[in-house]
Amino acid sequence: MRVLERIFHLKNKNATLKGEIIGGLCTFVAMCYILPVNSSILSDMGMNPAGVFAITALMSFLVTLIMGLVANYPLVLSAGMGCNAFITYTIAIGAGYTWQQAMILLTFSGVLFLIVSLTPVRRWIVEAIPKNIKHIISASLGAFICFVGLRNSGIITAGSTLVAMGSLTNPAVIIGLLGIFLCFGLMLVKHKTISNLAVPIAVLVCAVVAVITSTIMMSVNHQSAAEYMAANPTMPVLPWLRNDLSWGIGSGVKDVLFYGTLNDSSHFGKDIVKVLTTPTSYVAIFSLCFVCIFDTTATLLAVSENTGVIDEHGKINNYRRIIVADTTGALVCPPMGTSTVTWFAESNVGISMGARTGLAACVSSLLFLACAFIYPVFSIFTAGAVTAPALVCVGAMIFVGNVKEIDFSDRIIGFTAFMSFMFAILCYSIASGIGVSLICFSIMMIFAGKRKEVPVAIYVIALLFIVSFTLTAILPYLAKPADGETIAGMKLFFGW
Repeated sequence: MRVLERIFHLKNKNATLKGEIIGGLCTFVAMCYILPVNSSILSDMGMNPAGVFAITALMSFLVTLIMGLVANYPLVLSAGMGCNAFITYTIAIGAGYTWQQAMILLTFSGVLFLIVSLTPVRRWIVEAIPKNIKHIISASLGAFICFVGLRNSGIITAGSTLVAMGSLTNPAVIIGLLGIFLCFGLMLVKHKTISNLAVPIAVLVCAVVAVITSTIMMSVNHQSAAEYMAANPTMPVLPWLRNDLSWGIGSGVKDVLFYGTLNDSSHFGKDIVKVLTTPTSYVAIFSLCFVCIFDTTATLLAVSENTGVIDEHGKINNYRRIIVADTTGALVCPPMGTSTVTWFAESNVGISMGARTGLAACVSSLLFLACAFIYPVFSIFTAGAVTAPALVCVGAMIFVGNVKEIDFSDRIIGFTAFMSFMFAILCYSIASGIGVSLICFSIMMIFAGKRKEVPVAIYVIALLFIVSFTLTAILPYLAKPADGETIAGMKLFFGW
């Protein structure tokens, strides 16, 4: 205990060993869905999903451990859900790069991200954002987390009206809804221990009920685990009934390490040449860097309220130590075989359970490490029906806690909040929510004759978002033919 006190300063942060362990465990439970989701997304551009899963778990362990030991904050990091989708569907599939070339581009963007982080630019961006805007961003993140939980469980699904209520014939929808209601109910129980453990209790209940349901349905329908999961992807199955789970790191890691050069190094030189000689590559590098900056900034603001990362004056405490983790991840993750890591708003799950120091982050990191080797044990908790209560209830707490601090009597602030909420959810991107809302805020302040009241940094960020959105939109057209011809005029316009 003395060693832990010396490293993490539990007393100074009003933390307890119990709270740190429970907090770290709950954060992991709320976040472990990231591992299979990230491997699924990156596999769409040709990467080995098993290899990506293992590497993502190992990188999550490394950077979260660094965060816990170096910065001493209960913040957990893993593969960013914005970055992985951007590099897969916009860079690789949209712009025509192979997955090896896309990961090389991501490596270069990581170097640029490091440079920006070491200069005052990144800190200046975070500290210049007004308090109302910070609460808007945090509330948007809460709504986004809630939407992720509803979507992953099938409670909200695609429909003729863009999004629709999931079918109540789907057991995952019923179990997810019951888990959410149970979690909200337990939060209001007067017994403090029960109310504090509402999230893990609800998750555990959902896991047990879902596994029993799956086992019964498989038996009644005479289905194998593979057949059942194909029909019910958001439901868990007992790990020993599945043939697709393997213990240990597995052979897939070799396929993704160092851009696949361990299997075939002949393509590496050609990939480097293409990346360095293609003008589109530099657009992609800057766009990826923008995504990393804004995704990490949004999450940092969202988790700062209860951690002391940002003080009452809006200044970042221990800035140099905090950025060590995500900048290390930005440099190491791409060559290792996964997308760039970022802080996750799900860290608030652990914080709500009493996590206050880096010890909670270390607990989560060790569970990520275990996942890389014994994933079958944790596979049950990755199902959408099981994670729904944690994501929805924590998202709701973040949303409610921040919305009440927003000054809706100011119409400019109110409209900014509205745009942030809508775009963060409907675009499935926190960065998009921030970008659109800050652009809207800047324009409204100018029209209201209050342009001098807006920090210069806000205008700069809004302009960068305009550039980022524009580059993202034109990136596929710069690299791909349109109607059989390259867009020579567009290339000429940009001096290429």
